[in-house]
Amino acid sequence: MPRKPPPPRRPSPSPSKHAHPGRWEGKAKPDWLSRALARAGVLPQDEAEDAIQAGRVTVNGKVVKHPLAPVPPGASLRLDGVPISLEAPTRVLAFHKPAELLTSTVGQHGVGTVYEVLLPQLPPELAGFTWHAVGRLDRGTTGLLLFTNDDKLVTHVTSPETHLTKRYVATVFSEADEAKVEPLRHGVQLEDGPARPAKVRLRDSHTVEVTVTEGRNHQVKRMLGAVGLPVRALHREAVGGVELDVPEGTFRLLTDTEISEGLRFALPSARVTTS
Repeated sequence: MPRKPPPPRRPSPSPSKHAHPGRWEGKAKPDWLSRALARAGVLPQDEAEDAIQAGRVTVNGKVVKHPLAPVPPGASLRLDGVPISLEAPTRVLAFHKPAELLTSTVGQHGVGTVYEVLLPQLPPELAGFTWHAVGRLDRGTTGLLLFTNDDKLVTHVTSPETHLTKRYVATVFSEADEAKVEPLRHGVQLEDGPARPAKVRLRDSHTVEVTVTEGRNHQVKRMLGAVGLPVRALHREAVGGVELDVPEGTFRLLTDTEISEGLRFALPSARVTTS
């Protein structure tokens, strides 16, 4: 179960109160300073804000004390006088989510979060990044949950337009047979619209493997409920070509090949390695 959780991180500041959209019209909008440091893995965002406000960060030779200050393209940054790079490689973690944890940064009514289990395990070279959960798993659902420092990868994996597969194994209360699951292969009607056809395989009379290419709220549970197979337990085994292969409550870092091929996310060709 979760180790002692780290202190909660402060919410990311919103740039809307301080940004000046008109200044950057027609140009690529720069990132703001604290988020740029966090995205590059220099410091977690709350620590980056503290360092900036303490006057420890310079941009092009000048001390900047405002976390929301824009970072000009090609700017030279230093932390405590040491040059730092904002070129952040895309990193992805495969985490085996236990049951009874929220996919959230904040717990509720004594229920812990996945971050309270994951973050204390990270080595120094990964601890500086701001980690985003790639989609969600319900509180009671176990299995593969991806985390990344790249919000573009989150959009890629979770978008239904990507058609990236997610494979689940459901334990159902009722007895399953081919006749009951056949409608899932053609697409069942849900209250928020028809579900895409799913790949379905019976493992036994109470265990159904379902592979979907969408990620709607409680989708697999609702699909199985629609054919008279209410779900008792749900476990995610794979996302795209990435299979769950670590013990419950632990993680591993994906290789570049797993990111580019398994998740079909474009990385610079020079970066793709198998190690």
